[in-house]
Amino acid sequence: MEKVSTPKEFFNKILPNRFKPSQSEGVDITVQINITDTNQSWVVIIKNQNITIEENTHPKPNLELIISEKNFLDIVNGKISAEKAFFSGKAQLKGSIALALKLKEAGFF
Repeated sequence: MEKVSTPKEFFNKILPNRFKPSQSEGVDITVQINITDTNQSWVVIIKNQNITIEENTHPKPNLELIISEKNFLDIVNGKISAEKAFFSGKAQLKGSIALALKLKEAGFF
């Protein structure tokens, strides 16, 4: 697993290659990721087995992840599981847990 040092590096270089279209069949999700301590916001849309990623905000995401940059990087670099981050309070999730699991299947975490 390639290590990243910034969320931007993850969204621009890693996630597009980590994404598994075959695992996203039937998935239609808009995810808002808010990196709290750096005021970065990213929108990830998975639809029709394609992924779109942009540094932006979305007015009505299906799922919202609120997390610090350090905790986000720990998850995407494999230092902590997404589940452990959620259950330990290191990340907040607004929306369906089932949708979050679809993200994991599609290669997001």
